[in-house]
Amino acid sequence: MTMTPEASTGIWQPYTCEPLLTPAMAHGYDAVPAAELGRLCDYLEELVKVRRAPVHVSVAFNAVYFGYDLGGEGYGASPLDPDDFPVIHLRERIEALPVGAMVHIATTSQPLYAEIVYKEGQHPEIGPLGEVPGWVSGAPAGAEGPGRPSIHRAPVRRELLVPDLRAFGEALSLRPAQLNRLRDHARWIDEHGHVLVDAVHPSREAAEQDEVSFYAAYLLTTARARLLSPFVPVSLAELACGQDEELLRGTLMRLLDVIARVLASSDALRMWGSYAMTCDDLAACWRDSGPLGGHDMSALAASLQYAAKPAAKRRYAIAATTTAYTAVGSRLRDFPGAAPLLSGLGYPTAVCRANLAIADLIRGESENGLFESGTRVSLDDAFEGGGVWRSHHPGTYEEDSDPLAAAGLGWRATTEPPLSCASPSGPSSDPGTESVAEPVVEPPTEPVDMPLDDATALGAGQLLRIGDSEVAWRMPLRLAHLMDGYLPLRPIIADELRGLSRGQTTVRLELTHPGGDLEKSEEVQDTRPDLGDGGGRLLDIEWPLDFFPGLELHLQWPRGGRVIRATTTLLETPVTVGERAIEHRYDAAVLTREDAPGSTRTRDSATGLDAGRLVMRAVRRCGLLTPDGHALLDRSVLPTAVYGQAPAAAQAEALEAAVEELLAGGHLYPATGSRSPDGRPHHPARPDEQEIPLIGYQPNPVPVPRPPTGHGTFDRTWQSAPMALQYVPGHLRRLLPGNSPSDAQRAAFHAHCRRLGLANGGELPQGYTFVTPHTRGN
Repeated sequence: MTMTPEASTGIWQPYTCEPLLTPAMAHGYDAVPAAELGRLCDYLEELVKVRRAPVHVSVAFNAVYFGYDLGGEGYGASPLDPDDFPVIHLRERIEALPVGAMVHIATTSQPLYAEIVYKEGQHPEIGPLGEVPGWVSGAPAGAEGPGRPSIHRAPVRRELLVPDLRAFGEALSLRPAQLNRLRDHARWIDEHGHVLVDAVHPSREAAEQDEVSFYAAYLLTTARARLLSPFVPVSLAELACGQDEELLRGTLMRLLDVIARVLASSDALRMWGSYAMTCDDLAACWRDSGPLGGHDMSALAASLQYAAKPAAKRRYAIAATTTAYTAVGSRLRDFPGAAPLLSGLGYPTAVCRANLAIADLIRGESENGLFESGTRVSLDDAFEGGGVWRSHHPGTYEEDSDPLAAAGLGWRATTEPPLSCASPSGPSSDPGTESVAEPVVEPPTEPVDMPLDDATALGAGQLLRIGDSEVAWRMPLRLAHLMDGYLPLRPIIADELRGLSRGQTTVRLELTHPGGDLEKSEEVQDTRPDLGDGGGRLLDIEWPLDFFPGLELHLQWPRGGRVIRATTTLLETPVTVGERAIEHRYDAAVLTREDAPGSTRTRDSATGLDAGRLVMRAVRRCGLLTPDGHALLDRSVLPTAVYGQAPAAAQAEALEAAVEELLAGGHLYPATGSRSPDGRPHHPARPDEQEIPLIGYQPNPVPVPRPPTGHGTFDRTWQSAPMALQYVPGHLRRLLPGNSPSDAQRAAFHAHCRRLGLANGGELPQGYTFVTPHTRGN
């Protein structure tokens, strides 16, 4: 007889209730019934209340997957073997660890087991009051100075790890007196109960991964045996219905996404990045009048408005532009009485509260970060120093972007070439002639001159992972790919496919397009590889009709094979950009450039466009381009940009009238830039250059909510609602004292282990039985 999903407390208990992770969750959030989401939400809300630090998505996954008991045992009753955890040493060089990693902190006495629940960068250039040199903010791992990224393939970064030393229950925790002695010695953990290390990342690409993706890669490699253990509440291999590497990876990422979206959807929780806190805890902080309470949080948030404001006005000159960067973690230590509250798990709690306080101030009292004081405040680095905020005075409209998305402007200011776009050139003509010029406005040739670094340059794509089993990367589709039916390959893939040819003349392309309609002939295509020297490409591809320039593809190549898989990703909320409805992730810069008027899958020409569409095409094709898709064009070169030469007077007048109409309708906006002595335009305007008028295009995606599906609504009506028929995978269940499993259950678990890849099967752990797969519900 199987247990019901609810325990006597109404909250999930590992090895007593059926697993929280279900087969439906392996297919993604939108496939999960409301009842299953409700059970998961109830547990996660309680988990965030019980844990003494903000709960990261990776830590929440650990709790659900490995069985965190909310009654005080933590992971102590789980089948985890702490002796298998990686050993770390204070102030030593170690392989980089993600949040969620379970570790053994080396001491000379009793072992110290912990779960890493928070981490941040601890760059040595961060000052004691939070002052940060601009180049540090947003710098890649291992950067050696302004504009000097790491030259090493495996970059090293100083990182602060915050361990939860009580995550494994009382039996595996130190007594307070023992822990205090370790802190006093500061040999294994520092005086704050934290671990400072030099973290070695396997590659520059790995160092730039988001923390959740990094944790997934860690689980599938370093912690693989733990992940695929048959002793967890329900194994990933069971949920994935197989052990193919891509199947496991995809299932794991979907499970992590389900957990992240449930945390973000809860009315009882608030998120800072990937960290969840209870609304009650935040409200109590605001009511607290002591150190790091509501008054200090308000003071910190308000101080950022004045961090960059000049102390006095300059006479007879334009006000100086000033920028300040402030690291929240170090800044908190300056508040009187704060020190005792910033040790142990109190530090990440205070950091997340502070960042949320700043975010709330920006949302409530500014216009996208621009305050009445004239200063613009925005997040510049979400990782370094607990979060680095940029204060820029005077703030300008041109800086208008999401102030809560880490922009890395500090580092970019030291590495990027000036924002510039050479004016289109063409044959000159006598301004007095009335000859009619034909519009040209050709797309820029690659590489495009735009303010992006090599990792995000237009159409270059981003390498996500090079492993023994696969190469993964993502890239936006380009107009040329759609028109000519090809897919460029990364050089490493072309090189290895060349060696695998063995007379074979095709490479299979498998397309997955969630939420879209694919013809059978489009889902799996035999393509013709062109593997010339250097890079290569796949030819003769039939791209689906709803694929468009800028659509982001996530690509995977299992090494040693002749199959490439391309997958699109649904947006949480569809948007419209101009006349295009978009339901999948896309690259805004490519969309601006290559989805301009006159561009279709079969034709790319300005011929036949009216004056308004010619203006829009010229701005989008030839303007200064930013990563979020803004394009800004020197207004004086517009006629030449359109026609390649000075146009007839009537044509010039029509263009000018079209510009005014587009500005009045909000389709374009006016801005101010400058021109250098060599004729290159810049934006924002530089104080030592001649100012020039610009006309700008802003993508302005408009959300279009999907029809309600009933998923993600966590009112507690799910507890009394009828449950549809549901498959429950085989799983362990704790026995009452004195009971033992039957021979049939032992045999069933042995067979279960063999299905999960243990050649010799496995034995039930002491005190547990095995519940065979079954269905339940009405």
